[in-house]
Amino acid sequence: MVKAKKLSKSDTLAHQRITDHEKLCRIMQEETNKKIKNLHDDIHRIEKILIAASGFLITSMLGLIVALIIQVF
Repeated sequence: MVKAKKLSKSDTLAHQRITDHEKLCRIMQEETNKKIKNLHDDIHRIEKILIAASGFLITSMLGLIVALIIQVF
């Protein structure tokens, strides 16, 4: 038969501190994941804007080149 060891006050305090630390880490991890997701969404939005702006510039330049070629000939 194994005797159950009594927990001292310092053991209980240590377990409580570890539990509190784990809770804090979990909260901080959730906040970090939210921030990463927000950054991902912002980057995705900026990529769309850059692609649209590049397409507009390329189309405009192509139109100018065609207009110049028509004027030359």
